[in-house]
Amino acid sequence: MSSDAPVGARPPAGKTFFGHPRALSTLFLTEMWERFSFYGMRAILVLYLTAAVADGGLDLGESSANAVYGTYNAMVYLMALPGGWVADRLIGARRSVLWGGVVIAAGHYVMAIPTGWSVFAGMALIVLGTGLLKPNISTMVGDLYERDSPRRDAGFSIFYMGINLGAFIAPLITGFLGEKINWHLGFGAAAVGMTFGVLQYVLGRRNLGEAGARPADPLLGADRRRALTRVGVASVVVLAVLLVLLVAGWFTVDTVVNLLTVVTVLVTVGYFARILTDREISGTERSRMKAYVWLFLFAASFWLIYDQAGSVLNIFAADQTDRSVGGFTFPASWLQSVNPILIIIGAPLAAALWLKFGHRVSTPTKFAVGLVLNGLSFVLMAAAAQAAVGGDLVSPLWLVAVYAIQVAGELSLSPVGLSATTKLAPVKYASQMLGLWFLATAVGDAIGGQVARLAGTWSQPVYFLTFGLASVVLGLAAVMFTRQIRHLMAGIH
Repeated sequence: MSSDAPVGARPPAGKTFFGHPRALSTLFLTEMWERFSFYGMRAILVLYLTAAVADGGLDLGESSANAVYGTYNAMVYLMALPGGWVADRLIGARRSVLWGGVVIAAGHYVMAIPTGWSVFAGMALIVLGTGLLKPNISTMVGDLYERDSPRRDAGFSIFYMGINLGAFIAPLITGFLGEKINWHLGFGAAAVGMTFGVLQYVLGRRNLGEAGARPADPLLGADRRRALTRVGVASVVVLAVLLVLLVAGWFTVDTVVNLLTVVTVLVTVGYFARILTDREISGTERSRMKAYVWLFLFAASFWLIYDQAGSVLNIFAADQTDRSVGGFTFPASWLQSVNPILIIIGAPLAAALWLKFGHRVSTPTKFAVGLVLNGLSFVLMAAAAQAAVGGDLVSPLWLVAVYAIQVAGELSLSPVGLSATTKLAPVKYASQMLGLWFLATAVGDAIGGQVARLAGTWSQPVYFLTFGLASVVLGLAAVMFTRQIRHLMAGIH
């Protein structure tokens, strides 16, 4: 099969959504509600973990809370890899998205139970559900376009706007309920959002045509039974390891966080090795995967810094910014809405920009721009932290400016990375490659959670300046290797 063939079965022509296939609207709204639930919970998670018991929190130290946050995010995206495999080999993308949404909703409802254990049990369910939903809904978006169509990046940018519409609304609701009334009520609001997402998806599935209806490479007969047996054995091994940790008295937050960080990195290395040594992929596909390794490393470095918005920067907002307006102190988590509202404004502009430039600006160049801008945001954050030295509360506009720079970087890298993943993917690994793209976020967040521990031991200005400059240098290095990476991409722009 030619690698330049359409990625999947496209829905029939008919009504359009912003000039794109009508099916994009169903996927847009499903992802919007899923992101509402995810970002709504995420906006208050670290604040809940660090809040005093008297205030309804868990009174976890900032260092451990930051690591838990980073590892939780990592697990959400790590599970996208098996989630893509389930879609590719067992049930197809469409049903994976449906069942993923149901499990995510269940997880948020569990988190709404007002006990300490419910939060960790709920997060485990959300991790499993998001692994099924997240990579496969993006694969279905890719199914709507030709592999190398210039409109493809524009379509993903519109889809990305849906993600951020949910992310904008969520902290305003869950943040107020969680910080001002009850943390678990905030988690419950996220559950309601995911329920809306599931209902909308079921009602709108008639728009999808054949997109995601069947597994790309289904397992049959003995192969299917053998694969399911291996999954069962792996599950038993995981449970056994957890039991050993519990019996030995090693089942602590820090132990689990450290273990999961190592697992995330090892899974990444193993999966790339598997694809690159697979004899069933063509030489062209292998070359493209080598290019993708570089894009993956750039993306992981980007998310290492970027996703600290919900941990280190969120705590900075709570403790070191003046949030009083007219006698009302607005929740710190409301500042988590700044990033997505800027993306909502910027996504259509980015979509139009990439369509205008076409293939004149390469994917590696866009990644390099994202890394440089991300680094500059932390350089500015170092100045904000310096202004807060001595206990002074600083204007929240510092954080607004930081998020504005990060948004410009995100629009250069993230939707473009989604599109590049579907274009560079070997046919055999279509849905799993979207899982691999989200694994870049997992690696960045897992390592970022460990890095964030340094925020409690280093001075804040030094912490932000060090990692900001490192990102700028990496971005400039990416520019130097653009020509080599484009050569490896073998005709994909």
